[in-house]
Amino acid sequence: MKKQILALSMAALMAAALTACSSKPAETAAPETTQAQTAEAAPETEGETAEASEEATGGAEAAGGTLVMATNAEFPPYEYYEDGDIVGIDVEIAKAIAAKLGMELQIEDMAFDAIIPAVTSGKADFGAAGMTVTEERQRSVEFTDTYANSNQVAIVKEDSDITGSDALAGKIIGVQLGTTGDALATEIKDATVERYNKGLEAVQSLTQGKIDAVVIDQATAEAFVKKTEGIKILEEKMSEEEYAIAIKKGNIELVEKMNEAIKELKEEGKIDEIVAKYMDAE
Repeated sequence: MKKQILALSMAALMAAALTACSSKPAETAAPETTQAQTAEAAPETEGETAEASEEATGGAEAAGGTLVMATNAEFPPYEYYEDGDIVGIDVEIAKAIAAKLGMELQIEDMAFDAIIPAVTSGKADFGAAGMTVTEERQRSVEFTDTYANSNQVAIVKEDSDITGSDALAGKIIGVQLGTTGDALATEIKDATVERYNKGLEAVQSLTQGKIDAVVIDQATAEAFVKKTEGIKILEEKMSEEEYAIAIKKGNIELVEKMNEAIKELKEEGKIDEIVAKYMDAE
């Protein structure tokens, strides 16, 4: 019996020694993890991964949160800055559409010629910037139903001898880069086209005598003329145009949702109300 007790005691001592030899030095305690950090560190579910992918490819509308609108806030009365905020016809219509879809609206301001690339790359869900539907643009993006009509016109100095589009031949014409005014001016015989990132910059060059005329959308032309002395709009309308919202090619679901919202806003008289509000203000 004593031998058995002695054997058991020796075994216990050896086990304790082995445990002590194999123990690692105490590690520094990790900082306490907050609830928010835990949530961030949690692995994504399949649904969360899909939502992130959709947001990165211009499918934010499927995530049920925010629609990203690409615009160029240099185009009154459709989009412009007022007291640090982007306002205008397109902005209010876009907000009304987002509300119909139960979503928030995020506006990204950029150069006009960057809007379609932002839509096609998925950086924005749609583009709205007094954008005319053209065959060239339709090759890159989908368009919603139209929500407004406009014309291209020419702005000249009040004492200019230019009386119509025919007289623009051989002249120096200012346009906003990438607009339909740019395309129209390019077709004028022997004209030199000066391109600007902002329509206002073209108007300033006109008043400074650097160019002979500016070709731009009528509503925007009227806004500039009211605020700038010594310039006028020629009576001739150079083209008739329709404005619509640009959406990534193939995103038919969003096109249909927006078309339904636009239809409802038209029936409610909301779009006419928005247009009148800003046109009267100008």
